[in-house]
Amino acid sequence: MIFSKVLIQWYLQNKRDLPWRKTTNPYPIWLSEIMLQQTRVAQGMPYFLSFTTAFPTVFDLAAASEDQVLKLWQGLGYYSRARNLHKTAQYIATELSGVFPETYNDLLKLKGVGTYTAAAIASFSYNEVVPVVDGNVFRVLARYFDVEIDIAQASAKKEFAALAFELMPKDNPATFNQAIMEFGALQCVPKNPNCGICVFNESCAALQNNKVDQLPIKSKNVKVRNRFLNYIVLEDETGNTIIQKRTDKGIWHNLYEFPLMETEREEDFDAIASYLQTNFSDQYQVKSLLEYNEKSILHKLSHQHLQIKFWKVKIEGRIENGIDSETLRTFPFPIVIHNFIEKEL
Repeated sequence: MIFSKVLIQWYLQNKRDLPWRKTTNPYPIWLSEIMLQQTRVAQGMPYFLSFTTAFPTVFDLAAASEDQVLKLWQGLGYYSRARNLHKTAQYIATELSGVFPETYNDLLKLKGVGTYTAAAIASFSYNEVVPVVDGNVFRVLARYFDVEIDIAQASAKKEFAALAFELMPKDNPATFNQAIMEFGALQCVPKNPNCGICVFNESCAALQNNKVDQLPIKSKNVKVRNRFLNYIVLEDETGNTIIQKRTDKGIWHNLYEFPLMETEREEDFDAIASYLQTNFSDQYQVKSLLEYNEKSILHKLSHQHLQIKFWKVKIEGRIENGIDSETLRTFPFPIVIHNFIEKEL
């Protein structure tokens, strides 16, 4: 089909030089696909290089501790990806002797591998004829064919996958999949694409109908929750502090943090002092309480806005099993806490 030929020709002339495109080994391809979910290539590349250096094979990743994996992942967000990555590496290393499944349907059985990632690995590693459908693909196809399906609907992925499958050259699925994703990432971008230089500017239905900025259609039904997090940064006479592991399900699971007081609204000095009296007076004698940041730090997640304050609490004596600032930096933290530690401690 002309669309596919033009697209692949564009790709071969314009593609970025990315390390996971130089191999059919499923391990680095899998790593890159997991890392690039919800993440731009420029942000994900240093993490990919760090991981492949620290864990050159799936056996190396499987043998690492979860803390090591989370520490290397620190700052990339959506930490469940890292935990699933680690568990899947252990499964592949121990149950499958280090050999990745070779079909789309078998890849889907791996923890943390959805339809998009399974399709990417199956086509890039094994040349299986299966289309990838991500945000870039939705956008390119919706605009080129003027498709008005709401991509937020569950049925949308099947319909776009069927369209992509129809367009895909069955003897070259890997290049087609790479090409359509790259085209969406570099040319048919979400906002203000340069349609004047586009290879499809004479055949794109959205451009002809003046609808480029309206497609793809995506209904928004995201309710944002506001949370107020007050971190208690204890410091003893030697400068040591204490941290805890987040074991509850939800954001930042298995990452570390300072003792936390979560509240319904932004709290003042008196509320923190009362909390210290209730929760720490049996263990520690408080010498002073100060705010590190008078204004809350706003940390935005996809469905949550976190208003974060750090409170400096100096105490008498020494903390039993306290952590010094050098050891503190070896633990995996949410990036907002990591940045605080680097700046203040």
